[in-house]
Amino acid sequence: MKLMTARGVRDFAPEDKILRNKVVEKLKIVFEKYGYSPLETPLVERLEVLTAKAGGNADADVSKEMFTFKDQGERSLGLRFELTLSFARFIGMNPSMKLPFKRYEFGPVFRDGPIKLGRYRQFWQCDVDVVGAKVGLADSELIALALDVFDSLEVDAELFVNNRKILKGIIQYAGIDLKEADSVIISIDKLDKIGPDGVREELESKGLEDTQIAKALSVFSMSGSASEKFSMLRGILKDGVGKEGLDELELVLSHIKDKRVIFNPSLARGLGYYTGTIFEGYVKNSKVTSSICGGGRYDEMISKLLNSDKEYPCIGISFGLDILNDVMKESKQSAEKTVTEVFVIPIKTEKECFKIVQDLRKKGIKADLDIMQRGISKNLDFANAQGISYVIFAGQRELDEGKVKLKNMVSGKEEMLSLKDVFKKLK
Repeated sequence: MKLMTARGVRDFAPEDKILRNKVVEKLKIVFEKYGYSPLETPLVERLEVLTAKAGGNADADVSKEMFTFKDQGERSLGLRFELTLSFARFIGMNPSMKLPFKRYEFGPVFRDGPIKLGRYRQFWQCDVDVVGAKVGLADSELIALALDVFDSLEVDAELFVNNRKILKGIIQYAGIDLKEADSVIISIDKLDKIGPDGVREELESKGLEDTQIAKALSVFSMSGSASEKFSMLRGILKDGVGKEGLDELELVLSHIKDKRVIFNPSLARGLGYYTGTIFEGYVKNSKVTSSICGGGRYDEMISKLLNSDKEYPCIGISFGLDILNDVMKESKQSAEKTVTEVFVIPIKTEKECFKIVQDLRKKGIKADLDIMQRGISKNLDFANAQGISYVIFAGQRELDEGKVKLKNMVSGKEEMLSLKDVFKKLK
C-alpha cells in the first residue's frame, strides 16, 4: 500500500502547527478584545440545514461541493462547508438567548472543490458573528476588527466592501427581474476570476438578454474614488433597494477612515444568504490570490431556518486559517520546529535531571529531557536541529556544588549557575 493523504487535505508538521497556533492565538486576542465569546458546533449537520434556502441553496456553487452521506438510520447528513449555518442553527435552537449575542469559533470545514495554493478541501475557518444588531455600528465594528487582525498578523492587506442591496439595485437598473438576482450575483462574483467576457457568457447561458448584460457590466466596470463611485451610483439608483443599500453603506463607512477599506460595487460574495453589507480581504503583492477573510450581513437566515416572522439580524466575518498560514509562510516568518525552550542533558544523573525538568515545568518553562541515553555530542546535535535555545548539562560534580551548566545555543555562551539563577534567566 502506498501511504498518501486524500486529495485536498494535509498533515501539519510541528513547524506548521506551531505557526498556525500562533495565528489562532492572535486572532483570539483580537476577537475577545471586541467582546466576542467562544462557541463550538459539530462538524456534521443534518443535510436539510446545509441545503436550506437560507444557506447553500441550489444556485450556490458551494452546494455542489458538499460532502454528504447517510448514517446507519438512513438520515441524510453532511460535513459543514462553513461555520455560519451551524451558528444560525444554534441561535434558532436557543430562542431565549439575550441579544445581541457575539461569538467566535475556530474549526475545520469541508468543500469538495478545486484545489490551489490557499484553497483546500479541508480547511479551518475562524469566525466572528453577532446576532441581534441591525445595520450600523455592528457592521463598522467588524470592519475595524478585520483591520486590527491585519495589524496583529502584520499582513499588508486590503478590505473590499459593498452592500448586496446595491447589487440588486444595479440588476434592477439593467432591466433584470429581481427574482433572478441571486443567480446573477453568483456570476457577478466571478468578475475578477473569469473577467467580463466569462461573466457575459455565463449570464447568456442563464437566458439574460445582451442589452441587460451590457447595461449591468457597464456599471460594475466603473472606476474612480469611493466618493466618485457613490456619486455615479446615486445618479442611477435614485430609489428602491439600490438607494437603500447606498444609504446603509455610507452609514457604515462613516465610522471608518482607513485607506485599506475600498468600496467595490462589483463585490458580490457567492452565497445566497447575504442581505446587506459584505466584505472580502486580500493580501497585496502575494502569490496567495484567494481571499484571507470575507463575510457580511445575513439578516434573514435564522428566520427562514425557523420559518418564523421574528427578526434575527446578523453579521459576521470569517478568516481562513490555512490561507493566512500560507501568507505567513510566504513572508518567511520564522518556523519553529519545537515548543521546547530548554533541553536537559543528564551526565549519569538521570534521577536528578528528571527532578530538574519537573521543577522547570512547574515554573512554566517548556522543558525537555534526553530520554534516549545518548552522548553529549548527539544531544547537542539534536537540540541544534530542533532550534532549542538553551541546553542544561548536569553532571554529579556540578550538582554537588548546587550548580548546572547552561549553554545558549544561539551565542554559544556557557555559564555555571545555581538552579535558582537558571530559573530566573529562563523565565
